[in-house]
Amino acid sequence: MGRLAQTEGLTDVQREILATVRDFVDKEIIPVATELEHRDEYPTQIVEGLKELGLFGLMIPEEYGGLGESLLTYALCVEEIARGWMSVSGIINTHFIVAYMLKQHGTQEQREHFLPRMAAGEVRGAFSMSEPGLGSDVSAITSKGVRDGDDYVLTGQKMWLTNGGSSTLVAVLCRTDEGLPEGSAPHKSMTTFLVEKEPGFGQVKPGLTIPGKIDKMGYKGVDTTELIMDGLRVPAGRVLGGTTGRGFYQMMDGVEVGRVNVAARGCGVAQRAFELGVAYAQQRHTFGKAIAQHQAIQFKLAEMGTKVEAAHAMMVRAARTKDSGQRNDLEAGMAKYLASEYCKEVVEDAFRIHGGYGFSKEYEIERLYREAPMLLIGEGTAEIQKMIIGRRLLEEYRIQG
Repeated sequence: MGRLAQTEGLTDVQREILATVRDFVDKEIIPVATELEHRDEYPTQIVEGLKELGLFGLMIPEEYGGLGESLLTYALCVEEIARGWMSVSGIINTHFIVAYMLKQHGTQEQREHFLPRMAAGEVRGAFSMSEPGLGSDVSAITSKGVRDGDDYVLTGQKMWLTNGGSSTLVAVLCRTDEGLPEGSAPHKSMTTFLVEKEPGFGQVKPGLTIPGKIDKMGYKGVDTTELIMDGLRVPAGRVLGGTTGRGFYQMMDGVEVGRVNVAARGCGVAQRAFELGVAYAQQRHTFGKAIAQHQAIQFKLAEMGTKVEAAHAMMVRAARTKDSGQRNDLEAGMAKYLASEYCKEVVEDAFRIHGGYGFSKEYEIERLYREAPMLLIGEGTAEIQKMIIGRRLLEEYRIQG
């Protein structure tokens, strides 16, 4: 373990968890990640190993069978897992967001019904907010939920579901207009529905279809899908929190912690890219010496190491701010923005250090080069982060009078 990206003030339990996860990553993920990624194969054995480690219940309270750990512990574990293979961190992240939303906003019945099985990894979560023509404009969603007796009938098309095929529980954001006066703000008409389904593709239950996996440039192995609802009936008891019209706030709370997670992923991928770059620079020789001895390469390594350290520090601060009970949208936005941008830059520098070999699928950096761009758009684009950061800074530094 190198000097970079160390975290001060961890408990003995946190250090033990992280050491266990790092050992698992080094032994069970890194040796097989590139081969599985090239085949776009779901990492079944890795996921079973994560279940045994208890990572699916890391932040779920102990009363529901989880480990009851902090967001910081979770983020540091995600950093380690993304260092091995970013797709694996994606498999647990959407599950984590749904579990977090249930813990924070669910009814007592909903928490008791889902959280123990989520902690064990028996119920696997997915998170569905985006739509094909939506982009970052969440307020423009068109999927609808209409009350019909004791049920709601859901209709619409969702996009970019991580774990769309493998999940058995999907938190779906839809529009419900019941009881709202005309002209109400769009976000007040949104409701989160807890949709239970069978894993797989095609029609997984009446009114619900999960088409096949979306073919992507990177972020392979994990299944990313659409979700099509056509008369899908959901019991009224599966409205998250039991009350309609709260979906936007619930989803934004989930996204806020999700942004800390994406920052952690960026940190992990950047760390791995630095490790590959600094190792290759000492092994590859040109003009009679290792390329690490050339000043041009040393400058790259210096910049890469500094970016790895800075991104990690911001990610840790964002997690600790949330854990302290404070609002952290500013810190989470900054951490996500910086870590994803620095990740892209560190990966590209490692790619350049590899020269022509970086373009070969035989070398791990080729995979990282295709994975890094997803972080620029996941959980809100860089532009969205800058909007959030700018608005919050203006709130904090508003001129009085």
